Amino acid sequence: MRAVIQRVSEASCRVDGRMVGSIGQGFMVLLGIEESDGADDLQWLAQKIANLRVFSDENGLMNKSLHDIQGNILLISQFTLSAQTKKGNRPSFVRAAKPDKAMPLYESMVAELSARLGREVAVGVFGADMKVSLINDGPVTIVMDTKDKDNH
Repeated sequence: MRAVIQRVSEASCRVDGRMVGSIGQGFMVLLGIEESDGADDLQWLAQKIANLRVFSDENGLMNKSLHDIQGNILLISQFTLSAQTKKGNRPSFVRAAKPDKAMPLYESMVAELSARLGREVAVGVFGADMKVSLINDGPVTIVMDTKDKDNH
């Protein structure tokens, strides 16, 4: 599982011109799910996202988490995070999980993050052509890959 986590002042997602998800301060998370991903990847990544301390404290240091600032999450599924670009100029997406595997894991991630935050996570529409807008605060962007979880 790969995640691109952006600290935002606000973020939103539209599908067919209709707003489907929006947040104020928090994280806009792009989530890529691969065929080899499972429940342990989901748990590890959810814990990391929910507790990531990248919001400023009273001294301007990145010491606060979503819990501390009552921040929110906009979670967007994005299979293109699994792109392989080693050969040629056209990315390969063979590592990306097929929808029958990816959708349940995505929905489980929504539920897990909601439970960890104690409030609902805003979402896009799985598999849809989405228009995502955000104001990256900082900018702060963190990339996490569960394949690296053992390489502290």
